[in-house]
Amino acid sequence: MSADTYTPESVSNAVRQYDGVRRKKAIGNLVKTLHIDNIDVVASYGEDAAVIQNGRSALLLAADGIWNQLMDLDPYWAGYCSILVNIHDIAAMGGRPIAMVDVLSAKDDELMDKVTRGMCDAAKAFDVPVVGGHLHPDAPHNVIDVSILGIAELDSVIYSTTAEPGDAIIVAIDLNGRIHPNAGMNWDSVTMKDPKLLRSQIAVMKTLGERHLLTAGKDISNPGIIGTLGMLLESSGVGGLIDLDAIPRPDLQKLGIGFEQWVRMYPGMGFVVTANQSSVEQVCQLFRKVGMAAQVIGTVTNTRKLVLQKGAEQTTLFNFCVEGITNITTV
Repeated sequence: MSADTYTPESVSNAVRQYDGVRRKKAIGNLVKTLHIDNIDVVASYGEDAAVIQNGRSALLLAADGIWNQLMDLDPYWAGYCSILVNIHDIAAMGGRPIAMVDVLSAKDDELMDKVTRGMCDAAKAFDVPVVGGHLHPDAPHNVIDVSILGIAELDSVIYSTTAEPGDAIIVAIDLNGRIHPNAGMNWDSVTMKDPKLLRSQIAVMKTLGERHLLTAGKDISNPGIIGTLGMLLESSGVGGLIDLDAIPRPDLQKLGIGFEQWVRMYPGMGFVVTANQSSVEQVCQLFRKVGMAAQVIGTVTNTRKLVLQKGAEQTTLFNFCVEGITNITTV
């Protein structure tokens, strides 16, 4: 089958049924139990990192865990990703990552060695140290969780909750990579790269925040390109209309995968952001200077629906008036 035979309906069905999206539904109920207002907490649930005021600066605090499925498929890559996804969370907020701690549970020493080698290689590549944590040796399961601390100027923080109707929706992805040999839903665009390039790619979001060129942003995480955009729109209380043909992609036919798979994949290095129309060219150029494909894929709307379009065909993927992805906004 040709890689361009997808339709808005086929993409909608693939994204809606994807575990990376469906597993987010539990977040809303969890927030109902855990949420506590605090004068120093500027933002928390719904953001990639919590924003804690510290004078005129913001401390950014985030944590992420890796699916046990990935631990079973490739412990080294799981360890690498545990660091990568946390660094992305700080970068997505316009911050500079400072340090991390981890909690590792492992059944045996061999797996523990592979996971920690992946963590170490990623930490060195991005120059963000792991400074402590906790270990469960001889555990009945294999799990790696990492927490990260970052910093930003308070007025430069990029939020997920501030997209506005009329904004351009931009996707930026490093297409120079490969389908990971042991994890078919992961696009590895990082392990073969020069650390200087990786750090420059991460630093783009900090620059965008300092120049106030974005209205909102998120790193593309496990829900994939469209699922991550859906979370951003839901958090902002808005909708979006996107042109599927405009989404950056590698040569899918050469890779032997369909478009429906590509938009669900974790892209290794990728962000979805919104910006005023007047800032689009500056935003795209900053990403392109560090080797990332950056493209406007649509527009933020006031409908509270995420609508997918290809040519004359349209379909509604999410109607946030009826049901959300995380349901945080209803808490």
